Amino acid sequence: MDASFLHLETPETPMHVGSLMIFELPEGYQGDYYEDVKALLGKRLHLASVLCRKLAQMPFELAEPVWIEDDDIDLDYHVRSVTLRRPGTMAQLEQLAARLHSTLLDRSRPLWEMYVIEGLENGQVAFYTKAHHSGVDGKAGVEIAKVLYDVSPQMREVPPPRRKRNTGGYQLGMTELLQAAVANSVQQYRKLADLLPTAAKAMAAAASVVASQRSAGGARPLNLGLAPKTVFNDSVTNQRSYSTLSLPLADVKKLGRRVGGTVNTIVMAICSSALQRFLTERDLLPKESLIAIVPVSLRAEGDSAMNNQVSMVRVDLATDIKELPERFKAIHASSEAAKAVVRELKPVLGVDVPITGSPWLMTGLASLLGRSNLASRTPAAGNVLISNVPGPSMTLYMAGARMVHYFPVSIPFHGSALNITVQSYAGLLEFGLTACRRILSQDESYELVEHLRSALREIEALPPVEQTPGAATAA
Repeated sequence: MDASFLHLETPETPMHVGSLMIFELPEGYQGDYYEDVKALLGKRLHLASVLCRKLAQMPFELAEPVWIEDDDIDLDYHVRSVTLRRPGTMAQLEQLAARLHSTLLDRSRPLWEMYVIEGLENGQVAFYTKAHHSGVDGKAGVEIAKVLYDVSPQMREVPPPRRKRNTGGYQLGMTELLQAAVANSVQQYRKLADLLPTAAKAMAAAASVVASQRSAGGARPLNLGLAPKTVFNDSVTNQRSYSTLSLPLADVKKLGRRVGGTVNTIVMAICSSALQRFLTERDLLPKESLIAIVPVSLRAEGDSAMNNQVSMVRVDLATDIKELPERFKAIHASSEAAKAVVRELKPVLGVDVPITGSPWLMTGLASLLGRSNLASRTPAAGNVLISNVPGPSMTLYMAGARMVHYFPVSIPFHGSALNITVQSYAGLLEFGLTACRRILSQDESYELVEHLRSALREIEALPPVEQTPGAATAA
């Protein structure tokens, strides 16, 4: 899974995830915030392994690359300073984030960059980060945040890094690389063999769940077919549009309990209504329902490993249903059915499967997909990526400044030109809409945000559902 994000990367599809944060400087602050941030990171880099490692490619790309430690990190390269031109609006900041997100990371260095962005008209400071998805998923990104940020304006002291004893050269040799490739493949095949009995049980349990999901007579089917073709099912360029939206999390939870859904259902429903209206206004809404591709975490409770532990499910957005109450129920039923299957298949979904020659094979296929326009011609599994990531519940600080917003920035890909990622933070639900600018322009991205606001107001106007005594709806 980690390596696939490397192999699928092309100039048109940078495979890094990021965040756009807004900070409130301490009252009366007179320092140089960029230098303060750089000094803080210099003291704490060793606490996050993903920030201190780089790639070593295998000979002839016959196997997956390996991570090696880099003890010579150039902070002046990785941590940069940018100033917005006047007046320094939020729209200018979002456009800058879109531009920064469109460029590839240097694979000869650790795969991350950070930008301190000054010049906002309200006196706040922005902080944009990006790290390659091969090293982190959304949950692992939150774990990095816990390492680099503080929970009070007082910066905590951390133990300094231990001095390393160099036993080799700057790069691994040919023999070491081949030994690592063979050992890794053997280990993965052994895991596959050990997992076979568990896999059989998990598949049987999942089949049982799917069989039990047969809809009542006349009800909407829960088993989804292929997605209809939309403007979002096209090849992408490397140019990005980006916009944000922030909602009070407590209000969304309360709304979910009132109308009979979870926070995830509310997110899916407002995205459904917004996309339905956006496409209808352009006479581009297909007769069949749109389908969302939704990442789901496979991470066990307490697991803070800096890697990818994620799978995908498909959720019916029910855009072919005009009446909102019925559409909301259909979305909730589809989302819960998908999660039930994942719960049964969780033991096998995250297993690594080694494929000899996968680097050049997958990269070649990714290039072919982008340059041949196959994305717009082949059947689609889904139309839009929608991700809901649980983030830190407490207020965070960096170098004494309070984090006001924590917006996610994610990855559009060929056939899924729009990615809507939602992350909770300190009582807020933060939306980040990342798209190919050729397919969804910056102005159209803002238009979609307004449709999201309107969709939320429509759900708020729904009548409350009758609650069974003693029952509670999950958040």
